[in-house]
Amino acid sequence: MAYDQNSTTKAEYIIQQLNATNAKKVALLLVIGFICYHGLIHLRYGTDSCKWLLSDGRFKGDREWQPYGCMLHKYSLTDTRRCFRYLAFWGIQNYVVFIGDTRIRLLYKSFLQHLEPHIEDNASSLPDDQLSNLEFFDYKLRLRVNYIYANEVTKTMVNQFAKWGTEDNAPSAIIASCTYSGFFKGNVSDEIINKFSSNLTRLVRPIDDLTKKKSKVLWKLQDYINVDDKELADEWKNIQNEDIDKFNQAINDILGYSDIRIWSSSKLIAHGLLSEIKNGWKLSPLALQHDIQLLLNMYCNDYMNYNDGSCCSSAESYTILQVVTYAVFSVCLTLAMGMLLKRFILHLRGNTLYSRLRQSETSPDTTSDISPPIFALSILALIMAYFYLCDRTNFFMKENKYYSEFSFWIPLGYVFALGLFFTEDSRFTKVLHRDQTNELKGWMIMVILIYNMTGADRITPIYMYIKVLISGYLFLSGYGHFTFVWHTGNTGLTRFLQVLFRLNFMTIVLCLCMNRPYQFYYFVPLISFWFCMIYFVLAMPPHITALDVENNPYQYLYLVLKFVCLMTVITILYMSEVFFERIFVTRPWKALFVTTDDDIHEWWHTWKLDRYTISYGMAFAAIFHISQKYNLIDDNNYGNLFSRRVSLFATLAGVISIGFYTTFSFLCRNKQDCEEIHSYIVFVPIVGYIILRNISGMLRTRFSSFFAWFGKISLELFICQYHIWLAADRHGVLVLFPGFPNLNVIISSFIFICASHEVHRLTEVLLPYVVPADWKCALRNFLIFLLVLIPIGRYDGMF
Repeated sequence: MAYDQNSTTKAEYIIQQLNATNAKKVALLLVIGFICYHGLIHLRYGTDSCKWLLSDGRFKGDREWQPYGCMLHKYSLTDTRRCFRYLAFWGIQNYVVFIGDTRIRLLYKSFLQHLEPHIEDNASSLPDDQLSNLEFFDYKLRLRVNYIYANEVTKTMVNQFAKWGTEDNAPSAIIASCTYSGFFKGNVSDEIINKFSSNLTRLVRPIDDLTKKKSKVLWKLQDYINVDDKELADEWKNIQNEDIDKFNQAINDILGYSDIRIWSSSKLIAHGLLSEIKNGWKLSPLALQHDIQLLLNMYCNDYMNYNDGSCCSSAESYTILQVVTYAVFSVCLTLAMGMLLKRFILHLRGNTLYSRLRQSETSPDTTSDISPPIFALSILALIMAYFYLCDRTNFFMKENKYYSEFSFWIPLGYVFALGLFFTEDSRFTKVLHRDQTNELKGWMIMVILIYNMTGADRITPIYMYIKVLISGYLFLSGYGHFTFVWHTGNTGLTRFLQVLFRLNFMTIVLCLCMNRPYQFYYFVPLISFWFCMIYFVLAMPPHITALDVENNPYQYLYLVLKFVCLMTVITILYMSEVFFERIFVTRPWKALFVTTDDDIHEWWHTWKLDRYTISYGMAFAAIFHISQKYNLIDDNNYGNLFSRRVSLFATLAGVISIGFYTTFSFLCRNKQDCEEIHSYIVFVPIVGYIILRNISGMLRTRFSSFFAWFGKISLELFICQYHIWLAADRHGVLVLFPGFPNLNVIISSFIFICASHEVHRLTEVLLPYVVPADWKCALRNFLIFLLVLIPIGRYDGMF
């Protein structure tokens, strides 16, 4: 028995240690470990993402190429021409040279076909065995593309590189690849490799001279051939892939110490698509497309700054405002360290108890103690430093999002299985009680996170249901705030500022630290705006509460008039986009609604999509509470809301409503048309879910503690995902553990959740200091905040 008791005690102890505080300590250790790990990678291999782009990568499930450690932008014809046009505008001559064997000639032709899909000149129509040099001009783009045939490194080729090195208009990019004259005879001997290496050595100095002129010089490794292909050309039949490896190894040995970039990722692409090689040696169109995309990313990314293209792209420069913000955080961190040092010294002297008693006597009010906010801001400083390191530098790696049925639905299934496993009884019986709303917010945010991670927005039904989930947050906001005012009548300034602080604190900090406009975090501006509308409608006289309507039934008329006025104003704004823009682009609040490009269309899109959702939530709350008043609904017990017959009818109505929206999302093919209809019918699936979730007493009084835990920090999860879980402003995925995508998602998710939970805790710590219970102090602090915004606004052009 003693052994069993000890075992039980140890088990209980282990369970007690599984808490948020210890999880955050583990997350901190992981962050420090990954900082050291990536620091060593950069010391060993450098920080040049171009080297990652051209050296390594892997295929994803749909044969989509993922470079190692960086994001690949998919260049369309428009993007490509825009890049060359931009460079031409700044006086840069686009001069690209392909020099090498017939495989390089295929790459040259593929490049032209990407640039001019309907090109009919001689360059695209020449047979593959023609060995003449080729040339292409596009004077509008100041683009010149040459192909120079070179089957081996000869004196002519060396002289050509040397000539380019002395010219003022040297090629901006050179892609070279060739072997040796005895290559096609097979049985590659050491003598042939030595001669090939000797010839390559003669190229090193001319290439180094070219790179000093900022020319990008690439040497493409030889691709494998399909030796089992029955259509393999006679000249390739004597060659084995082992012979190709010998030449590639010689290239790495000789050119690896020069300034040339060895292009080995093209070889990996060809090997992954070996079965599609034509005639046993010609790269397939898909492989050539991947190669062209790699070249364009190398050539254009640093100039075009596409959000989803981090390969060969420099890190974003910091601003003065960011420097000032982090300087303030540094001061807080220094003060916190000084306080800790002082406490440690007092502890060594045995004065800890005395100092605490004296402090409690002199400062009985907790808000007069500045140590909690200082410590909170110092912890926030460390978190913001991690945010900056993840998303404003190239220190950590990034990868493109990837959607497949497996990558989306399997994690979703795991999440809901965990949610159903951790279910328990609630102490509340009300409809949409606290546990239930937290559960609802929890599973909605987890679905949204999986959606954002996998890039599932390309699937229209999934896209539309995610819009329903976002609308569900606004619906719950309208319901919750109306219910609070209905029961308490509290429309005071203090609560208004407290809610705005909870919603906006982290967002404002991120705007200052990450150099992004307020509208970038689109959900926070949206829910903050509609909360202000709720507050204005409910605070505007006459105040309408449950007690008021009980004493004066005519108050119902005022309530209806308020709803009608709100819907009318919304409709007027929607009917005239010009009028809408004139209101929201008015200074000084213009900065709250425009993007970095001073564009308000994103705000217009998000606003009109959910323009009636808050009103739906408030109206539903009003109807529900009035029904309760007249005993049409009773949720004060653990029983069903209605009688058996009515419950069956309501259940059927709930199923039909959700089925109706599901059918609509599958049948609607145009996203714009779907969104237009969505704003009118979004309440249908939301109300349907609420009915199905609450009509049964057994379902209403049970909830998932797993989802409810995430629901409490749902806002922080939504905001923080942009920078420390996703990457490149939510266009990619953060990579902490390269080479293991599944394990990387698990680790980065753990750190992301811990950071979000800590941000939520810090917000609660700072709330009573920033927005005190005394409305005069709260108003004073708000005015101080506005004064601080004045220089920031002038800096950003707000005034």
